[in-house]
Amino acid sequence: MTHRVAVIAGDGAGPEVVAEARKAVDALGLELEWVELPWGTEHYHAHGAMMPSDALEVVRQHDAVLLGAVGDPSVPDHVTLWGLLLPLRQGLDLWANLRPARLLEGVPSPLAGRPAVDMLFVRENTEGEYSGVGGRAHQGLPHEVGIETAVFTREGVRRVLKHAFELAETRRGVVTSATKSNASRYGYVLWDEIAEEIAAEHPDVSYERVLVDALAAQMVRSPLSLDVVVASNLFGDVLTDIAAELQGGMGVAASASLAPGSDTPGIFEPVHGSAPDIAGQGIANPVGAIWSAALLLEHLGEAEGAARLMGALEDVCREGTRTRDLGGTASTSEVGDAVSAHV
Repeated sequence: MTHRVAVIAGDGAGPEVVAEARKAVDALGLELEWVELPWGTEHYHAHGAMMPSDALEVVRQHDAVLLGAVGDPSVPDHVTLWGLLLPLRQGLDLWANLRPARLLEGVPSPLAGRPAVDMLFVRENTEGEYSGVGGRAHQGLPHEVGIETAVFTREGVRRVLKHAFELAETRRGVVTSATKSNASRYGYVLWDEIAEEIAAEHPDVSYERVLVDALAAQMVRSPLSLDVVVASNLFGDVLTDIAAELQGGMGVAASASLAPGSDTPGIFEPVHGSAPDIAGQGIANPVGAIWSAALLLEHLGEAEGAARLMGALEDVCREGTRTRDLGGTASTSEVGDAVSAHV
């Protein structure tokens, strides 16, 4: 069966890293059709929107989405984010954002030479602090007000916590829940209560809840103590950027936005932004995009292909073919060529 994968290369360095991910996947010889969707800032300037009004319907006609990056200095960040990424995540109900944080051998890191960092972050992806509920009043006046409401629903919290515990059962069996229930009296208290309920259903999984500020410190101090970390939308966003630096930098970090248990197409993208300052120079790091493509293949049921691609990526990192952000001299395409050759 041929898999149909939508490609939203996006802005800045996005098209460059996506091209290398596609090149590496094509080297596997799988039955896969790439369908390019020219959405992003150029679409915004041409049509007044980051993507067309029927975008959700278009995406649903595919098995998965490979995305590069979205954002450009010519458009405010909140416009690009709420014009493309967040509507796709919420409209498709991609409630689980998975971000593996594993230090690949050969990648420079403050922790290089020690036992490898290997964490998996499960971030709630459709509500919480990024629910979009709120507004502004009295704009331009001295008493202008901006209100942002965090939304925690029992079902939304339950399903992401449940998924985190299920994933922990396939790993080292430890779940750490990020919370702030000492200061947030409602949303995170509900989060903690549901976490206790789910923990009771998984007695073989070790569970602890940690205040998010203490957890950030723990990630720096003793990252090897962490296995699966489950967090709200905002907390997961912040903590995974810390994790990315522990694994070598934003350029190597990958992510998957999914609706586990459904046939909804997932969105797979590197964690880094569009990096307009280096766009077009051929120096952007494609590792995160290639890793995201491996997650995409796994999602499509191509486990063998995903393993081959990930193995090739690890071989290339181990041998020292790296872009300048990792202390190397290789270009974006040279890294992609090396991974393709190892496949």
